[in-house]
Amino acid sequence: MPVELYGTLYPRLFSEVIPAEGPAFDIAHIEQRASEHEAADFDGVLLPHNSGWADNFLTTARAAGVTKRLKFLLAHRPGFLSPTLAARKLATLDHYTGGRLLIHIITGGRNAEQRRDGDYLEHDDRYARTDEYLEILHNVWTRREPFSHEGTHYRFENAFSELKPLQAAIPISFGGASEPAIAVAARRADIFALWGESLDGARELTASVRDAARPLGRRPRFSISIRVILGATEHEAWQRAREIEQATRDVGLWSPASRVFGGHTPSASAENEGSRRLLRQAAQGDVLDKRLFMGVAKATNAPGNTTAIVGTATQVAESILEYYRAGISGFLFRGFDPRTDAVEFGRALIPLLRDGARQIDAQQHHHAA
Repeated sequence: MPVELYGTLYPRLFSEVIPAEGPAFDIAHIEQRASEHEAADFDGVLLPHNSGWADNFLTTARAAGVTKRLKFLLAHRPGFLSPTLAARKLATLDHYTGGRLLIHIITGGRNAEQRRDGDYLEHDDRYARTDEYLEILHNVWTRREPFSHEGTHYRFENAFSELKPLQAAIPISFGGASEPAIAVAARRADIFALWGESLDGARELTASVRDAARPLGRRPRFSISIRVILGATEHEAWQRAREIEQATRDVGLWSPASRVFGGHTPSASAENEGSRRLLRQAAQGDVLDKRLFMGVAKATNAPGNTTAIVGTATQVAESILEYYRAGISGFLFRGFDPRTDAVEFGRALIPLLRDGARQIDAQQHHHAA
């Protein structure tokens, strides 16, 4: 299976250890980081979504203009655009990027953030709406005649888009670890995305998704989002990890004073199952599977992609490739300094990952033969 390597592109400079600076839509930052990811041999970048940030449709468009092959995994939250309009916007963006678009569906895991955009549905209802939304997207993209729809959350008559996606189908990536999320992913997702769990946790969650998708005749691929902390030596890498954990507490990206995430903190008891899974695993220790560092997840209450693999480039590559052996072919990884991460990873880590994946594929092919 081909390995796919993705970074992350935000519309401005910030991280857990770097206070936000510059304009909220920083064109120079967007273009430079996109170009660096392409030069570093990343396959693509995630364009995240937050209720207080710049429009990631336009961030994608700006980044596409300075790249040739980089793919764009656009995080999209159902419920705030009509699905018929969203389908046309996404099809248009797919043409604009030359067929380099993927969609990462995030239904929403924090009630306070949802309500900033006027969404008062509860967790399970949000996933039911996402299911209906994705069905409508598919129909708008594939129907050759106008069609009507009357469902629980959407109703319209004679919808039609003369523009279809440039790709045969825009790939759908899907995030969420709860039972309702897995049920929707089994029906709709081409790629199921995990946060950076332990190997045992990742095996258990991917097995649950496979089991749910199998009766439907579907076989989604899997990706995992994880952070990377490199050092010239193992000691240096772990020293950096502890410094990053402390700086995360000092900078307070998730504190009430921070506006980057809308001026609210994750609740003391995480609202979404993905965060709860990470916190349950973090309770087992600061370090899992030899190199999976849980310190930043603990410092932030695990609101998202907050676990990290720590070590030299060779050690980190070996650890990441264990997930590849477990059937996860996509890796969305970033560090804690967007100004230097892509260049460093392109030089030190990505060649090891691609070579290692090829060797694993050859071994598996040999054993199968």
